Amino acid sequence: MSDVDTYRAKARAWLQSMAPIYGRDARRGLSEVEDLALARRYQRAKFDAGYAGINWPTAVGGQGLSHLEKVTFDTEEMSFGMPSVYFGISLGMPVPILIRFCEDKAWMRERVIAALKGEEIWCQLFSEPAGGSDLAGLRTRAEQDGNGWKLNGQKVWTSWAQYSDYGVIVARTDPTVPKHKGLTYFWVDMRAPGVTVRPIKLAGGDSHVNEVFFDDVKLTDAQRMSPVGGGFAVAMATLMIERYVATDSAGFGPPLDLFVDLARTCSLYGRPALEDARIRSTIARNYAMRAGLESITTRAMKMMQAGMEPGAEGSLNKLVAVRSRQKLSEMAIDLQGNLGLHFDPHAFVKEDWTASWINAPTGRIAGGADEMLLNTIAEKILGLPQDYRPDKGVPFNQIPA
Repeated sequence: MSDVDTYRAKARAWLQSMAPIYGRDARRGLSEVEDLALARRYQRAKFDAGYAGINWPTAVGGQGLSHLEKVTFDTEEMSFGMPSVYFGISLGMPVPILIRFCEDKAWMRERVIAALKGEEIWCQLFSEPAGGSDLAGLRTRAEQDGNGWKLNGQKVWTSWAQYSDYGVIVARTDPTVPKHKGLTYFWVDMRAPGVTVRPIKLAGGDSHVNEVFFDDVKLTDAQRMSPVGGGFAVAMATLMIERYVATDSAGFGPPLDLFVDLARTCSLYGRPALEDARIRSTIARNYAMRAGLESITTRAMKMMQAGMEPGAEGSLNKLVAVRSRQKLSEMAIDLQGNLGLHFDPHAFVKEDWTASWINAPTGRIAGGADEMLLNTIAEKILGLPQDYRPDKGVPFNQIPA
């Protein structure tokens, strides 16, 4: 048994012991406030057991292990339905960037350990109403104000901002240079005067995303985490961390076995749906697709094991998996007829086809929309030339709005 297999077995045994207290069944019927309280206790249990900050330095409270162990644990954790979602963004990107770029090391360590214990949550303030996938097109501005800065603007689709204590933000500090060059990266206190958070209710009934407004919010220069005008490079470093996250060939929806079970119980033209050639073809195609995606994931894991960095192939996984989840969920609803129209806003998307279908579009936008993933695949995997960009090299304030 390899070291990774030993680590996986140990992690799975711990997760199995925690599942009756924190897992999917324990969470049924809880309100979001109750679920968050449970999540904080679970995050503290992870910290105490050595499963928080797995690939972070020991100097800041982490375990000092590799990305491989981190992805291994996250993959195992996913199957138990633990309440880790509230900390996914916080510990996934903002806090690792804080470790790397914050100059006040003592303050940083306090924040990191508080985040690892589930006591504090960070959000990532990137997307805007007029600049979602085009991060460099943002219009929130930070203007020098004495020895500090004054922040004005709006962000949108900010996950868990309503529960966040701090956030990382990219703002435009110089509109007279090309759009990638006039950005600066800061951290912001989400409880500061002038910060307003408004949850957005999604089609699935939840409100985990928000719009956030900044009205003359004061920032000290100590809150700046990039050179002035050098924020885009730090933003890219933030997004690059996403290649070290667990993936799911089911697109974070129900497993294929659940569809097979449904096809056994549903009738189509008076016979079990599973006997229909179209249904069998759908199952076969999904099985082949998911096996292919799992092979890509296995290859990425082997690369990490060999000390290499996974490449852009993760874009394939997200693009194909979530698209196929949406189509399969739609077919599952069709098979159920009128019963498929029943919607439970509290259902888990990995168990319920209607909840999976109605939440799938959110998954196709979050973390990069389909169109951006297609561009990444075209340029980084297939080696095709970049799209024509008429705004390239043009000062931001001269780009038509």
